[in-house]
Amino acid sequence: MSIILTDSDMRSDHAEKQRLPKISVIVPVYNGEADLLDLLGCLRMQTYPRDRVEYCLIDNGSDDRTFEILKSASQAGFTVHALSEPHIQSSYAARNVGIRAATGEILAFTDADCRPKPNWLEDLIAPFEESVVGLVAGEIRALPGDTLLEDYADRQETLSQKHTLAHPFCAYGQTANLAVRYQVFEQVGLFRPYLTTGGDADLCWRILRETSWRLRCAEQAIVRHRHRATWAELRSQWQRYGRSSRYLHELHGVGLARDLSLQQYGYRLSRWLLKELPIATVRTLQRKGTLADMLSTPIGLVCAHAHEIGQRHAQLPPLAQQIEWLK
Repeated sequence: MSIILTDSDMRSDHAEKQRLPKISVIVPVYNGEADLLDLLGCLRMQTYPRDRVEYCLIDNGSDDRTFEILKSASQAGFTVHALSEPHIQSSYAARNVGIRAATGEILAFTDADCRPKPNWLEDLIAPFEESVVGLVAGEIRALPGDTLLEDYADRQETLSQKHTLAHPFCAYGQTANLAVRYQVFEQVGLFRPYLTTGGDADLCWRILRETSWRLRCAEQAIVRHRHRATWAELRSQWQRYGRSSRYLHELHGVGLARDLSLQQYGYRLSRWLLKELPIATVRTLQRKGTLADMLSTPIGLVCAHAHEIGQRHAQLPPLAQQIEWLK
């Protein structure tokens, strides 16, 4: 059976699309040559109407082919703006360049090593139908991985927004999957351009603590992210988390995590050897668990120690206190 669309139907469809908010997707990129083709493929597959979305990708001083790829992407059949922030080495400074260039009512943020699902934007934008909503956090899940550490992080849901949305000081969404109304930036300012970690929490806290805007979670708006696969990458990740804790302590007075004592390390390892490991081993032999389950506690202690190092040695640079403004 054929379906004939009348002029009235087409006008109605056009009017419906025009009611959808225009979105600007902002992605900072540093040495992203290996990720960009996959990312652009995911952006091209978005179900949100193409004429209602633009993609602002900002090269942050890369020394590979990133900017060349971004420039060629602008001819890819959907709206891609190749931008640059060569002066300040910070993803937040790069995002600020994207915010200034954006023409959308809603600004959606993700990262170059993320892979948004096709319905990402459609689901991420839905909560903005509620007029009091100023920012929306989507969910972050793991890309398939083959290593022990990737399996561990996946089982711990390390990157899930459920952790940051439950932060005891104040909820926040990570910029790997976050959307903010443009007008919110006019009220609270942009990201702190010289901050190198913790900027997503800082921005969300300024919004939620200084204005009446509300935060919502869009669980079906999913991006996938690759977990760290090596011990060096894992330690670096958790040291960065520690630095973020220190910076947010200095900016907002957030309490710092206490270092574990040698006795506490010893107790946790003893409990693991005597209780947790035997149970996890049996479950693994029954195909109900994995090696990551068996080694969960010692891997977790490596992460905790790296966090302690990052938190202990970090010092907020004076410039990182600056907030950039639209005007």
